[in-house]
Formats: sequence, C-alpha cells, structure tokens
Amino acid sequence: MTDPLHPLDLSGVFTALITPFTRDGFVDEAALADLIEYQIESGVSGLVPCGTTGESPTLSHAEHDHVVDFTVRQTAGRVPVIAGTGSNSTAEAIQLSQHAEMSGVDGVLLINPYYNKPTQKGLYEHFRAVAGAVNIPVILYNIQARTAVNIETPTLVRLAQDCPNIVGVKEASGNLRQMADVLEQRLPGFQVVSGDDNLALDLLELGGHGVISVASNIIPAQMAELVRLGQSGQLEEARALQASLGDFFRACFCETNPIPIKTALAEYGWCEELFRLPMTTLEDEAHREEILRALAGLDVKRGRRLKAES
Repeated sequence: MTDPLHPLDLSGVFTALITPFTRDGFVDEAALADLIEYQIESGVSGLVPCGTTGESPTLSHAEHDHVVDFTVRQTAGRVPVIAGTGSNSTAEAIQLSQHAEMSGVDGVLLINPYYNKPTQKGLYEHFRAVAGAVNIPVILYNIQARTAVNIETPTLVRLAQDCPNIVGVKEASGNLRQMADVLEQRLPGFQVVSGDDNLALDLLELGGHGVISVASNIIPAQMAELVRLGQSGQLEEARALQASLGDFFRACFCETNPIPIKTALAEYGWCEELFRLPMTTLEDEAHREEILRALAGLDVKRGRRLKAES
C-alpha cells in the first residue's frame, strides 16, 4: 500500500488489465497471474485491475473483490496496484473502494457515473463522497464517450482542492485542450495521465505524467519504452516508436474495448477468447486480420497456452 508520506506516482505506464475467464465462466487465475508477471517483467510502472478494460460492469461484487485481492497478492508490492472501483451508484463505489483499500491497493480509479448522467454538482458530490470514505489516493477517470458526462475543469479543480486524496485524473476525453487546461491550473501534486494510448506522447509533451494503457496488455515493453523516451525528451525517437505502434493503437478500438485487446491476447496464448455478455467475440472477423497484421512486426511475446501448443 502507498505510504501516505510518499504519494502515488502515476508516471510511466499503468496497464488496464483485462480479466481472463475460464470456459466454465470463472475468473482464470492462472492466466491472470501469467499476465501480471509479463507486465512486471516488461517494465510497466503499475497495474489497474477491474477497470472497464477488465469488464468490471459485468463482474459480480465477489468477483470484483477477488480480482483485486488476487492482483495485490500476485504483485506482492513490486509495482503499485490501482483498483478500478467506480460505479454509477455512489454507495456501490464506496463499498468497492473500501474493500480495495483493505486489500492493500495503492489507490483507486473512479469512472464517471454512467447512465445516470449527473450534473456537475452530482459529479462533485459523488466523487467527494467516495474519496471521503477511504484513506488512499483516488484517481478520477473522465471518459465522456462511455458515460455521457464530462468532468469540467472547474469541477475537477474544486475536487482536487477539497479532497486531499484526489491526486489525479485519467483523461480519456480525447480533448487535448481540456487536458492542457487542467495542467495549466498547476494544482499541487495533481497528476494528469492519458487514457488513450495514441495521445500518451502528446500529453507528456504538455506536461502530463503517463498513461493508463490498453495496448500494454500485449505490448508492455514497447509502451514502457514509448513513455520513457517521451519523459526523457527524446522526442524524435518517441515519435518514431509511436508511428510504429499507430496501426495497433487504431486496431485496439476497431470494435468496443476490450474486445480487440482480449482477442489479441487470446491469439498470442495469454487467455481464452471469452467475454461476459453483452460483450462478445468480434462482430466483424475482418477485424481479426487487422489486429494481427498490426501486431506482426512488434515482437510480441507468446503466452503459456500458445507455447504449450508449439
């Protein structure tokens, strides 16, 4: 767990982990353990279980808590763990966040309440209530495309000022101007990370801190190197690497996340190609070729399942 005297550092790549399932519908612990080890060995800065990439909306509360517990145990303090604990129910988000705190996570990630479409006042009260219910760092997750609401900059500033443990925001609005506006507020200790792989380098150039990445599930070393180059000012090299990854970044969203990334992981032997309804396998099989073609030259490591078949 994060030491209160040493705040959570969001610099680098935090992988938004998928949740692998077995054919009988349970969480696949062996696959999850393999994926966690792959991430750590490849140099990521941290892990994010039970985000929306982890199909959190369709995990039961017991499964959600179990995945968080398992990730903390498997990681064993080698990198920070930030648990996705958001919900469109404030009470549920509090419950999930308090459990995550007891599990020993280093922070929690709270998505905008979805479907309810709260006002800015509602967003403020929701996030303030959850942050006030735990004593660990809280990162807000702003993704209007999946939640129908945007955390406006004045609301974010107010939350950062009023709630000492709200320490950052994962920005997936796709709006670099909004991200720049937040950074220009110069909030003490407040960190802005990208929620879009393709905007990670742009945000770093604006003064952002890192990325909570989907692509790093399968190309963790490349994503870690991209952010390292960007942070060290080696922008020419970083741009070249980003260009080589661009086709895969686009392929990751050829259908609704996490369908493409989980398909890629299954093709490379890291998990079964299994989803929780209403998520399904690819709707358009032409997208499979798009995904695999984009990965073809990226030196992707094979998982245990594929190695066993070789």
